[in-house]
Amino acid sequence: MPTPVTVRFATEEDAATVGALLHDFNTEFESATPGAAFFGERFDALLPRDDVLVVLAEDDTGAAVAFAFLTLRPTPYYRGPLAQLEELYVRPPLRDEGIGTRVLMAAIDEVRRRGAGEMHINVDEIDHDTRRFYERHGFVNIEPGEDYRMLCYLREL
Repeated sequence: MPTPVTVRFATEEDAATVGALLHDFNTEFESATPGAAFFGERFDALLPRDDVLVVLAEDDTGAAVAFAFLTLRPTPYYRGPLAQLEELYVRPPLRDEGIGTRVLMAAIDEVRRRGAGEMHINVDEIDHDTRRFYERHGFVNIEPGEDYRMLCYLREL
């Protein structure tokens, strides 16, 4: 039986919870993480912003089980913003229950309401399950070929 969840938008009071989820996400996928407390402090500063959106899913006990983090930025191609889905995470034991879909659809509905003309998400070439998830929800790979490798250059300042 699927886990009943409530989907809502995060507020400043949820900063530590969102930070903990992002830390867990990074830990699961063996990505570097500065820790849940650091992320909590960052979300404390990010959540009040108009160009940031976080969607939370909570189980019937109120425990956070999933989240999506989006940023919005101006673009000359639409009157509204371009939405970037930065992260979407569902706790492992609850995957394949439709929770990710509910979180994603809430995010899409909200950015549409805010006038966004497009939503982007970067997905690793080898992450076929995640790619299928987004393709099932109308996202299209705009890179050439069947598989592609995301390349990201950065310079720490």
